[in-house]
Amino acid sequence: MDLWCKKVWGIFAQVTLILCSSYGAAKAEICHSPLVSNLLPSSFRSSSQLSSSHGPGFAKLNRREGAGGWSPLSSDRYQWLEVDLGGRTQITAVATQGRYGSSDWQTGYLLMFSDTGHNWKQYRQEGTIGAFPGNSNADSVVQHKLQHAVIARYVRLIPLDWNPNGRIGLRLETYGCPYNSDVVSFDGHSSLLYRLSPRPRQMSSESIRLKFKTLKNSGILLHAEGRSEHSLTLQLEKGKLLLLLRKGRSVSPDGRHVVSVGSLLDDQHWHHVAVEHHSSRLNLTVDKSTVWVQSPPRFTHWEHDQMSVGADQSLGSHRSIGSSTNFHGCLENLVYNGLNLVDLAKQKDQRVTVKGNVTFSCAEPVFVAVTFTSPQSFLWLPGRAESSSTGMSVGLQFRTWNKVGLLLTFDLPKQGGAVWLYLSKARLHLQVHKPGRAPLELIAGSSLNDGQWHSVYLISGRGRLTVTVDGDEGASTHASPSFLVTSGAQLFFGGCPADSSSSQECVNPFKAFQGCMRLLTVDKQPVDLIKVQQRLMGNYSHLQIDMCGIIDRCSPSHCEHGGSCSQSWSTFHCNCSGTGYSGATCHSSIYEQSCEAYKHRGNTSGFYHIDVDGSRPVKPQLIYCNMTEDMTWTVIQHNNTDLTTVRPSPGTNQHAAHFEYASDEEQLAAIINRSEHCEQEVVYHCRKSRFLHTPEGSPLSWWVGGPAGGRVQTFWGGAPPDSRQCACGLQGNCVDPKHYCNCDADRTEWANDSGLLTHEETLPVRSLVLGDVQRPGSESAYKVGPLRCHGDKNVWNAAFFDKETSYLHFPTFHGELSADISFLFKTTSSSGVFLENLGIKDFIRIELSSSTEVIFSFDVGNGPLEVRVEAGFPLNDNRWHRIQAERNVKEASLRLDELPAATQEAPADGHIHLQLNSQLFIGGTASRQKGFRGCIRSLQLNGVTLDLEERAKITPGVQAGCPGHCSSYGSLCQNQGRCVERTSSFSCDCGSSAYTGPFCDREVSASFKSGTSVSYTFEEQMVGEPNRSGGALPSSSSSSDMTPRAENVSLSFRTSQSPALLLFVGSSDREYLAVLLNKHDKLEVRYRLDSGKDAEILPSNVKNLSNRQLHAVTISRVADAVSVQVDQNAKENFNLTSDAEFNGARSLVLGRVHDSGELDPDLARLASLGFTGCLSAVLFNSVSPLKAALLHPNSSPVSVTGPLVQSVCGSTSANNHATETTHHLSGQSGSVGTGQPLVNAMRSDSALIGGVIAVVIFVTVSALAVMARFLYGRKWACQSQEVKTVKAEASPELPFSSQASSHNGQTDNQKEYFI
Repeated sequence: MDLWCKKVWGIFAQVTLILCSSYGAAKAEICHSPLVSNLLPSSFRSSSQLSSSHGPGFAKLNRREGAGGWSPLSSDRYQWLEVDLGGRTQITAVATQGRYGSSDWQTGYLLMFSDTGHNWKQYRQEGTIGAFPGNSNADSVVQHKLQHAVIARYVRLIPLDWNPNGRIGLRLETYGCPYNSDVVSFDGHSSLLYRLSPRPRQMSSESIRLKFKTLKNSGILLHAEGRSEHSLTLQLEKGKLLLLLRKGRSVSPDGRHVVSVGSLLDDQHWHHVAVEHHSSRLNLTVDKSTVWVQSPPRFTHWEHDQMSVGADQSLGSHRSIGSSTNFHGCLENLVYNGLNLVDLAKQKDQRVTVKGNVTFSCAEPVFVAVTFTSPQSFLWLPGRAESSSTGMSVGLQFRTWNKVGLLLTFDLPKQGGAVWLYLSKARLHLQVHKPGRAPLELIAGSSLNDGQWHSVYLISGRGRLTVTVDGDEGASTHASPSFLVTSGAQLFFGGCPADSSSSQECVNPFKAFQGCMRLLTVDKQPVDLIKVQQRLMGNYSHLQIDMCGIIDRCSPSHCEHGGSCSQSWSTFHCNCSGTGYSGATCHSSIYEQSCEAYKHRGNTSGFYHIDVDGSRPVKPQLIYCNMTEDMTWTVIQHNNTDLTTVRPSPGTNQHAAHFEYASDEEQLAAIINRSEHCEQEVVYHCRKSRFLHTPEGSPLSWWVGGPAGGRVQTFWGGAPPDSRQCACGLQGNCVDPKHYCNCDADRTEWANDSGLLTHEETLPVRSLVLGDVQRPGSESAYKVGPLRCHGDKNVWNAAFFDKETSYLHFPTFHGELSADISFLFKTTSSSGVFLENLGIKDFIRIELSSSTEVIFSFDVGNGPLEVRVEAGFPLNDNRWHRIQAERNVKEASLRLDELPAATQEAPADGHIHLQLNSQLFIGGTASRQKGFRGCIRSLQLNGVTLDLEERAKITPGVQAGCPGHCSSYGSLCQNQGRCVERTSSFSCDCGSSAYTGPFCDREVSASFKSGTSVSYTFEEQMVGEPNRSGGALPSSSSSSDMTPRAENVSLSFRTSQSPALLLFVGSSDREYLAVLLNKHDKLEVRYRLDSGKDAEILPSNVKNLSNRQLHAVTISRVADAVSVQVDQNAKENFNLTSDAEFNGARSLVLGRVHDSGELDPDLARLASLGFTGCLSAVLFNSVSPLKAALLHPNSSPVSVTGPLVQSVCGSTSANNHATETTHHLSGQSGSVGTGQPLVNAMRSDSALIGGVIAVVIFVTVSALAVMARFLYGRKWACQSQEVKTVKAEASPELPFSSQASSHNGQTDNQKEYFI
């Protein structure tokens, strides 16, 4: 029985579902009924008719009465056919036919709607396209479903084009359904007050919906408030809708929240408004524009007791912002949280109070406007037949976006001159030119191109001429001409006719007016523009009468990323200044997406703007990029990267620290996700302060890390997540084997636990809580370093296409309004399609059309467009080339490498939506023709990187990755640096260069004093020792580094000493090479290649080398031929007369030579003086002694005596950036000692600990100074002793120095090395 019941209920549920679905489908189809076929002939009107049988009443679809349809008397663009549907109706489609059995049909038309038969509104597809395609013959039916339904009573169709072998012929039908509504009208003094009691229960969502229409650009639609003084106001301000949320009676900005949307809402057309409140989110919609905002915390719920409609009847004293005028217009279907408030008022509900004259119908005044659509537009009206002796007056209202344009011109009677009333720089100008007199000019008003209606009144009388703008006397200007200004027989508004017959009577030295006019008066008499439309008065061209066709192209704005929008009548402009984005719509970022990308543009360490998501919403931010020879690090600082002592907070047993990062949350997540590796160093120093372990098992301390606020973590640097261990526990070397952290041993000696956090899902560290800090004797300090990431998964994501028929496919690309595409390619082929995506008609494609040309082509419904870039150099050179393509509603652009971008403007008022539906093909096409052979890398579409490598792994004919980067980026390696290929990326090996840095472009230089000596020892080649690469020098330089018959020497120096020894190379055979300055401030090179002979002196003629300026020296010898070049002077060539081999080279010395016993007396005396000055970029063959001494003292055969200070000589280095420091203590699992950590005193939370630290530092530094003095004295006693450089580091008694682990800080230019 139960089973049977279940089956019955199942069948019942299915039937119910089917019925519901059928009802929904029927309801959707229900609003597609014919609306015209049953109308009486009196419901039809037209501009004219060819005959009575061609009248508008015969223009019904598929009917053959009369002449088989409507045809006007003349076929031009001023004809129209109008249908009165009898009441406001919802219209969803329109269909047309030509006139039956004829050659008369229209091929294109405009569609207009109205509620009153006046003030027409043009229907536009996609918001911009006005024209509908018509018919191609007389009998076929062409139907267009409207993208959005229209509610109107009157429909008007205006033919634009027709069969060139016939005339206009039309039959039509519209489809839709009846429309019912509740309407209320306010006269500017009336209002409704609703008492919303009992108070509505708090709901998860709340809403207000309504429609309104008005001719006034300001006024309060509604105001809702409650006893909590929380209020909501909807009001018009200069044609825009404002939503004002206010908490309390305060008028300060902090107490209110304002949202604005829409524009030109005073056009006497219905506008739909919806305010939707969902928890913390607020949506404000006007027509098709929606603004989403985060609701302020104080506005989480609406608690309204009353609502006033049409006015602000506040309980309190505060008023709305801006204008506080009442609303003058009509409201329809006002619904508050599901309650129809207009219906309540109609039913005279007791909760509603009516104030003033409120009617439940929409009474609309008739203002006939005229639109000047093009530079050819003009309106001619007859003036006075006879000149007046009393003067004249002309009045009008206008609205426009243009700063310039002619409003009115007329000739003075009897060829007495001319008058022009025009806009210039958005101000109103009146010019009167009369022969024989100086021109008269009046100026009034400002910012008259704001799209608002502005009134102009020109009054002329005897001895007085007045121009008034907007009826404000303050905007009036006057003149007192000696002659009477009055009009002749003709008045021209907007412009002048183009035909020559009228040009003699109308001259326009200014641009034509584009905009709307209304309320034209001449001598205080209104102009009947309907008569003008019927050709019963005056004349016109390129006008739209009885409508204002102004469009706000900046609402909604197509300018992205905060770009400011400005407009003219026909287009808009985006000002991208200060946004970090470029292009016609501020779409594309001007910054790179990672430090890795900056490096491969040749940049070195420094701060750079990083835009991690390209054209997507996350804003660019300034980030430090630390570019070393091996890695490119992205370094993100937070508010406390110093070593900080711990002091418990009052009233708690814990110490909590929170870390605020310099980057936004979205940017942090994006950087971590796209990096190959991220890490964060953490250090905890302790004495009697346990870290993780407790006897009960719950951790004493923890930290919070990870994305989206993070989660609690109970492990420490160097250990895996959730292990409750420190690094020493993983390595098994904790000071107490019973515990997994050094600090958990709870000893009285100082200990530390330190390491790297490397699991990306736990980064970054957001907060730290330390629990064991209250016990007597407990002392601790912590440090959380900056977040450091290297690598970029996206930059090197590549695929190799080895066949023309191979391709990768991805989901459809969605770039309806804005699309940017960027990638790099390299190939040896001369053509091929990089990318293609198709729609039904639309498409987008980028291809290599020839070995020197790239084409970006697309179609959004206006026909195919192409943007081409001709390179002028071969693109099939197997080097990386970059393509950046962008298409938006305004233009398309294509850029290749660093060439100027090519652009193509989009058609005005054309289709703007790119509608694609096929798969996206990369490296080929769906037809498998014209495929691309080569590599594509770092492909991004609208800021999103496509994973080419992952897709290539499962696609035949395509290989993941693409090697061979040095062919493109090898030139970045400078100063004899060698490009080294990597699987992803490349690096510069500076081992054989005197320079260092990511591109071997940063000088290595040092300041010398008279006692400074740097000695580099050459050793015999070790058998089987492989060659080393990288930045570090080998432990010894073999004799193979020197060819006995040749050597190359280069160095730079700056000094005031003369004479001075710059460089000395000695051998075990008493041979040597010496480079020195003689007493005449000239360079000398001395060779003694035969120990039995005197040295040969090669003097340079370049003078004044001890002038404290930087000088570069290059010396090259091959056998007995020697060339010397100083700075940019010409090379000087010499020939040696002695043996041409330099045998047994033993050492190279810079500065003082201690072992000078076997030197010539004068050279020995010079060697004992040492060198005072700066040496830079010293290179002897492949040996750089300064690099060895300063950067690799422990792994190189170099010894230093005396002070050696690293500095910048100001040499050829193009970039002087911070020293990249890659050393840190994270590799150590911890240490134990009797000292305590050195901390930043500014971060210290304890004055006592700070004092102790100061004492320890003072004692330590004093001891080091005494020891240094002692050793320095011993050095003079034994000059021949070779002593290694001592690196500055913390005292052995101290377990940690606050400066020792600075990964990225920009250091001083000088570092001192001394004994």
